[in-house]
Parts: sequence; structure tokens; C-alpha cells
Amino acid sequence: MPEVLVGQDAVDSLLGVLDLEPIDTGLFRGPRAEVGLQRVFGGQVAGQALVAAGRTVPADRRVHSLHGYFVRPGDSTKPILYQVENIRDGRSFSVRRTVALQGGQTIFFMSASFHTGEPGLEHADPAPEGLPAPEAIPPLSEQLKAHPDRLGIWARVPRPIDVRYIGGSGFSASGERPALDHQRVWMKTDGKLPDDPLIHVCVLTYASDLTLLDSVLSRHGAVWGPGGYLGTSLDHALWFHRPFRFDEWTLYDAVSPTAADGRGLAQGRFFDARGRHLASATQEGLLRQTPEAPGIP
Repeated sequence: MPEVLVGQDAVDSLLGVLDLEPIDTGLFRGPRAEVGLQRVFGGQVAGQALVAAGRTVPADRRVHSLHGYFVRPGDSTKPILYQVENIRDGRSFSVRRTVALQGGQTIFFMSASFHTGEPGLEHADPAPEGLPAPEAIPPLSEQLKAHPDRLGIWARVPRPIDVRYIGGSGFSASGERPALDHQRVWMKTDGKLPDDPLIHVCVLTYASDLTLLDSVLSRHGAVWGPGGYLGTSLDHALWFHRPFRFDEWTLYDAVSPTAADGRGLAQGRFFDARGRHLASATQEGLLRQTPEAPGIP
């Protein structure tokens, strides 16, 4: 088995995945990620779609929100085409619609809004207090060594994002995860990013899909995979409140206010180490029990 990319090598690999090839006006090709997965990771598609949109917007306008829908599974062995429609360029806002295509079919579509920023009211709820520092928590890859049968995909894919769960993760063994209302994770890239603010926003978009849906399972002490659940993202929304660097430690504080009809809603907030509220995320996902899960014959 080839050695898994970690550290700056993994970060550079992710930056390569986000470096889209311009084909025509508003048309880009996204390179496939060498991860050995059958389906494309949703965060990759959302991140690439945002890169495509951002490359058609004046540099003085920062992303302030995106809303996307996953409509078909993507094939990880093939590149993805991104078609960007210029909805509007106003005096302070720009709006774009990006469609991700494979084989002539839409697999994801997204609307994104960009804003110049302007003076106005400012406030924010405080960040959670009394949490352990990220340096005091072992990375997820270290935690999973205690459960080699749970390594699963983590044993085969590059690890550009250093993920550190506060409390149990969805990759714990079935029956060993405590039920918690909040799922809190420290995360950042496992290496340096360039200074381009759009790159930091797009990498956070990529990372926002890694752990958010896990907060639905956290409410029940449930886990992913054998003895637990399989999950699929249905839609994803992000709002960006303040500039940030995602190669610095960021707290992802997530909750799941409700789950019903096989779907779970998850909401997350990103804070930097100083407690500034950087971004907010909302996602709904489809959750299905595995045949080995309790209660399933």
C-alpha cells in the first residue's frame, strides 16, 4: 500500500485539487483527487465549485455565503467540469451560480454571494470556554490506532486537515462513544497555505464537510460504519463573517437540533483561537443504519 500523504505534502496535494484548469469563459475543469474512493468527497466538490465562482469575481469582494445541493454521487476516477453563471455584479455584491458536471449530468450545484464589506454593527456570541488546547489532544489518526478495525478510509487517504476531536468521535467502536449534545473539533491544515484569502475560505469549505454530520450521531452516542450508520450529505450552507487563516487552529463547534425521517440537521460555528466567530455552517444529511447496527435484523 502506498504511503499516505500527511503534513505539507498532503496540504500541497489538496491545493493541487483546488487549482482548477480554465477551459473557457466561466468553465473550469477540476482535477480528481488521488484518494482511492469510489465517490467524490462532498467537501472537495463544494470547495472546487467555490474556487470556480471566486475566479470570476473581482478580488476586492470576499465570499460571504454559499448554498449548495448534492444531487448525484460523483465518480472519483474522473475530473469534474464546473460551469459558472454570472447572476449579478452590483455596486457591493456579486452573485454566482456554479454547476458541477460529470458525464453531462449535474452532481452538485451552488449559489455563492460575494461582498466588498462595509462599516456597520458588530457583535458575536462568545466561543465555548474551558476546552482543552488542540496541542493537548491527539490527532484523529493517533486516536484511531487504538481501533485499527475502525481506520477504514483514514488509512488510505491523504490527511491535509489535522482533526482533533474533543470527546468521542464517530469513528469510535460501536457502544464506546458517549452521547454528547455538542461535537467540538479543533482543526487546521497540516501545513501552510498561501496568503490568498479565497484559498483559506475554500479549504475551510472543504473541511466543513468532514465532521459536521457527525454531530447528529453524537446526540445518540452512535458511530459510523459497522454497528452504526452510513451518511450522505444532501445540502450544505456556509456564511463567512470575518477574515481568517485556516492554517491556524480553528474550533468547529457543532450541534444537531433535530433528526427525523432518516435525515439529520447539523449546525456548526467556527472560532479562531482568540474566540472570534469566523463562519457558520448548516447541513442536512441522510443517515441509514448498517445491517450490523443495533435494532436491525
